Amino acid sequence: MAVLRREKGQSLQGSRIAVSILIGILLGCVFAVFYPHGFFSSNLTVSHRRIANSNLQTGSSSCESPDRIKMVKADIVSISEKNAELKKQVRELNEKLQLAEQGQDHAQKQVLLLGKQQKAGPFGTVKGLRTNPTVVPDESVNLRLAKLLEEVAVRKELIVALANSNVKTMLEVWFTNIKKAGVRNYLVVALDDQIVDFCKSNDVPVYKRDPDSDIDSVARTGGNHAVSGLKFRILREFLQLGYSVLLSDVDIIYLQNPFNHLYRDSDVESMSDGHDNMTAYGFNDVFNDPAMGWARYAHTMRIWVYNSGFFYIRPTLPSIELLDRVAGRLSREPNSWDQAVFNEELFFPSHPGYDGLHAAKRTMDMFLFMNSKVLFKTVRKDPALKTLKPVIVHVNYHPDKLRRIQAVVEFYVNGKQDALDPFPDGSDW
Repeated sequence: MAVLRREKGQSLQGSRIAVSILIGILLGCVFAVFYPHGFFSSNLTVSHRRIANSNLQTGSSSCESPDRIKMVKADIVSISEKNAELKKQVRELNEKLQLAEQGQDHAQKQVLLLGKQQKAGPFGTVKGLRTNPTVVPDESVNLRLAKLLEEVAVRKELIVALANSNVKTMLEVWFTNIKKAGVRNYLVVALDDQIVDFCKSNDVPVYKRDPDSDIDSVARTGGNHAVSGLKFRILREFLQLGYSVLLSDVDIIYLQNPFNHLYRDSDVESMSDGHDNMTAYGFNDVFNDPAMGWARYAHTMRIWVYNSGFFYIRPTLPSIELLDRVAGRLSREPNSWDQAVFNEELFFPSHPGYDGLHAAKRTMDMFLFMNSKVLFKTVRKDPALKTLKPVIVHVNYHPDKLRRIQAVVEFYVNGKQDALDPFPDGSDW
């Protein structure tokens, strides 16, 4: 019996050991499945994953997962579709470009350039484009001027006047009244060194161009008309730099800030040489030719010219084209007058042998931006009009400029009511 108990105990102990070993093996298998890298190797796992991802990104791995392969294939398909779409767009743009080059109709060219054609709205609601976009500024044109304009201009616009020593006295009256009117954004383009020194001594912003033999010879010795013609060449750089310019002659008295009275909806906004509503803003003038009998009357459209000594010009392609056209003609036609050429290029329509300028234009209010004919022939004789305060007065119709300029200052600035009385309506000769 003792022997049997001992053998039975040994058998039971062996069974327990076998069961323990079996349980250990089973647990090891379970842990091997769920924790292949062990309990304490999480950082190692992350590093292994990072190494694996890095290998995938650098292409060093010899095989890819099915999901990764699917993603790559999807990217290839997407890129192919985008490439096909871009090719289609390029083809369409080339077709439009060919049509634009071949077409003779400027309106069709504009549609192709501006984009999608549009349907017309209800009666009375259709409005065409009026304001051309400004050009992209190009500071490489003149880095020195670009830096100066950043300091002088306000909201990318400023008054610009050209001056040489011949107009020094009028220039002083010009900038003195500009300062009184509270205008800060103005600049004198000096055509000789004396004007540079004069402006600096009076704390007036001044700019002198780099030496240019063609311009400098005219600037030093030229009269009013010759110097006036230079402005179309000099202005171009201002526009290329992206600045709007209110060009001003020096025979102008500033009584208010002109920038508070501009519309800025056109390429060129100019004062008129007209002297009443009809001449300043245009009218239907009936021409009578009795020799035609029944058809003796012909209707014509008339408007007095814009003054090339005071106009606001925006930095647009039509504006720059206008300056190029005028400067080009003045160089080829030495006996031409800049104001006449300026208006011909601005107003003449396209016709056989000539492509007209497609520029938007606006006429300034003739009582706010007043010429001296309006002042001396009409305003000073009308008690109601005498109470109005213009923005500027341009003494453009009279040769005795300095005396009349001083009288205008006395009347509007100093309040001397009889200051304008001694002068005739026109000139003495």
